[in-house]
Amino acid sequence: MMKTQIVKITGKTDITTLYSPAFSEHCLTVNGSNSAEMDSLIRASASSLKADVMGRFVFAGTEHYKKFIESVKAPDGNISWLQGDACKDGKITSMQAFAVNGGDLKILNVKSRKTGFLYEDADARYCRLCGMMPQNPGAPKPEQAAELFESISDALNACGFKFTDTVRTWFYIDKVLTWYKEFNAVRTAFFEKMDIFSRMVPASTGIGASNQNGAALLCDLLAVQPKTDKARIYSVPSPMQGSALNYKSSFSRAVEMSFPAYSRLFISGTASIDSDGNTAYLGDCARQIDLTMRVVEAILHSRKMDWHDLVRGIAYFKDFNDKHLFDEYCEKHEIPRFPLALAHADICRGDLLFELEADAVKVF
Repeated sequence: MMKTQIVKITGKTDITTLYSPAFSEHCLTVNGSNSAEMDSLIRASASSLKADVMGRFVFAGTEHYKKFIESVKAPDGNISWLQGDACKDGKITSMQAFAVNGGDLKILNVKSRKTGFLYEDADARYCRLCGMMPQNPGAPKPEQAAELFESISDALNACGFKFTDTVRTWFYIDKVLTWYKEFNAVRTAFFEKMDIFSRMVPASTGIGASNQNGAALLCDLLAVQPKTDKARIYSVPSPMQGSALNYKSSFSRAVEMSFPAYSRLFISGTASIDSDGNTAYLGDCARQIDLTMRVVEAILHSRKMDWHDLVRGIAYFKDFNDKHLFDEYCEKHEIPRFPLALAHADICRGDLLFELEADAVKVF
């Protein structure tokens, strides 16, 4: 059996590839300002890898969406087009795509719309849902959230999964600072209904961003079904932070998938929050970045990983002018380059200025 490998390629497009016996999984990331050029780079890279692009985050002003779709003649079913709530100028900052070849890849359609894909190997079955949104954007925001959770559950059930198979979620919430408490209440109620708290609470990101449909929120999701008892999935605590459940936010700090050939770690959106759940270093982005990075590093070290094992990430800035502080931190601490998308967005608290999510893989 071929051993799992991680290959990193950098250039105009940052690419990380996970090779396994059954499939190759790729993360493709481009940072820039021209959406058509960025799309061309993503497509060219996927073509060279003989991979199908299944899902894509695009961090850009929503006013660019129709022009982009017309210019590239691309279907919009697998594009999550996101403008941060804090973003005033509508600039395009990043595209991050997820592509797969092999693994008996199947497209998942819900109501004639491409919403995700299925693939598998000897260890597990995988389901990725992309750009899921509520169908009634005119309804009150909490009602839209409740509808979306039910739609996600129905989509998973349709392909033989359950919501309890969920390991990672991404929620992009329009005007997050105005109703994050209500969103958390809806999520917690749904998790109670699905009996999530007696099993494993997924890793997650919750960020302020509007979408091309004007819906209250948009969700991407990864669900995984292990095939053998050698494949294990479990939540991972943060050595420097308490559980998010302590302040009624229903997500795990990280989730790890352990397979015979490799281990994969999903670190949730992480920000400058201390061990008591309070925001640290109010108004000081440099110190918030420092604490966030130390928290992420502590999670990595707890799983015998380090910065060199990162394969994907997204950095969120409330003020995009603070990006240089992150660059300076990475240079000073010799953080290696990896596929990292950049987004201008509100974090889930008004006093948080920076957030980082990251995935890491350790090959045995």
